Amino acid sequence: MTSQLISVSPDELRFHFELEKQTFCDLKVLNNTQNNVAFKVKTTSPKKYFVRPNTGVIHPWDSCIIRVTLQAQREYPPDMQCKDKFLLQSTIVNPNTDVDELPPDIFNKDSGNTIEELKLRVAYISPTSPEGSSEDDASKNSTQKLDSSSSQALQHLKEERDAAARQTRQLQQELDMLKRQRNRRSDPGFSFTFAIFVGVLGILLGFLLKLLFSSPQND
Repeated sequence: MTSQLISVSPDELRFHFELEKQTFCDLKVLNNTQNNVAFKVKTTSPKKYFVRPNTGVIHPWDSCIIRVTLQAQREYPPDMQCKDKFLLQSTIVNPNTDVDELPPDIFNKDSGNTIEELKLRVAYISPTSPEGSSEDDASKNSTQKLDSSSSQALQHLKEERDAAARQTRQLQQELDMLKRQRNRRSDPGFSFTFAIFVGVLGILLGFLLKLLFSSPQND
C-alpha cells in the first residue's frame, strides 16, 4: 500500500490467532521522499493491540519496522472475522526533527499540515486454516527433526555406554581368569614344596630315631 509519502508492507495486518496467546505482525514503512516524514499509528481497538513505535520520524529514503502485537484473547471472534481497523498517518517535517520534538497537534488536520492517511484492515488466521496449518506443519516438522536428532544422539550415547560396559565386563573376566590361573599355578607348587619338606623332615627324623635305637644295642 502506497501514498505519496510512504509505502507500507504488507497492506493488511495478519495475526495467527490462538486463545490465551500473544501474536504479532510487523509492518515495514518506507519513506518515498527526500524529506523527513513523521508517522503515527492509530487503531479502533487500542486496548487489544500494542504498537511500537506508534509514532516516529523516517529519514529520506529510509524505512522502519512497526511491530503490532495482539494481546492474548480469551475467546474467538464470531466466524474468526475481525472488524478492527488501523490508520497510518504521515506528514513532512523539518530536517533533523526528532520524534520527541513533534508538536502534539502535528497530525491534526486543523493545524494546516498536509496529512496523508493509509487504512489497514486486520485479518485473523486460524491454526486450522491452510496458511496457519502450513506454518504449524513446518514448525512440527522442525520439531520432529530436532526430536529425531536428539533420539539418534541419545541412542548413540547408549550404544557407547553399553560397549564400555561390555569391555569392562570382559576385562574383569580376563582379570579373574588370570587370578585363577595364578592361584592354580601357585597352589601345586606350594603343595609340592611342602611335601618335599615334609618328606625330607620325615627321613631325617627316621634316621635320627634309627641312630637312637641302634646305639644302645651296640654298647
